Amino acid sequence: MSTRRLRLLLVPPLASLLIRLTRLTMRVRHVGRDGIARARAGDRPYIHAFWHGHLFLMPYSYRGPGISILISAHHDGELISRTMARFGHESIRGSTTSGGAGALRQAVRALRAGRDLGFTPDGPRGPRHEVQMGVIQAARLGGAAIVPVAFAASRCRRLGSWDRFVVPYPFSRGVFVYGEPLEVAAEADPAGMERARRELEQRLAEATVRAQALAGGAAATAPTAGRRHA
Repeated sequence: MSTRRLRLLLVPPLASLLIRLTRLTMRVRHVGRDGIARARAGDRPYIHAFWHGHLFLMPYSYRGPGISILISAHHDGELISRTMARFGHESIRGSTTSGGAGALRQAVRALRAGRDLGFTPDGPRGPRHEVQMGVIQAARLGGAAIVPVAFAASRCRRLGSWDRFVVPYPFSRGVFVYGEPLEVAAEADPAGMERARRELEQRLAEATVRAQALAGGAAATAPTAGRRHA
């Protein structure tokens, strides 16, 4: 059996077990979740947007009828997809930023069919904490509001990956912060979409700083909205 096949068989069940056991030991707060109710006004689906590095406990941030999470098509994405399936979450494979017109179409179809959509707007490869345009396009075409969601833990390990992936320590305090829903007008022009992108980036930054403060973790400075990396 190849190493790749072995990883596909072993990593998802072990990862899901680690996530569940870690969550069982933690005290977790949910702050601002009423924003989701506003985003769902009129029984609309919504987009659950969070930084790629906050993925570890995100299965516990969602409570709803069903969500499809946009996950990259590479091998690591398959591991994530199979892990999320163990929490009852479906996956849409592909990236909206790397020739992923097909992934964007699937995401919009999911929203129009009434499913909520999970999105890491700085994924799949960064830059870290910089919102890409795919989530804005999905919101505009799917007629869905975007709810920014951030996570922090009082004690955690940050991996050396590009996203500084956050793994909370057992028995730490965790906080999910839900920001105000962001609407993207169906008739938004490129300038309007760029304003929406910057605004989502700012709201995610603010939610992240607030989550860190509430969790009692290290203070962080919110990045400037709209800042682009060279």
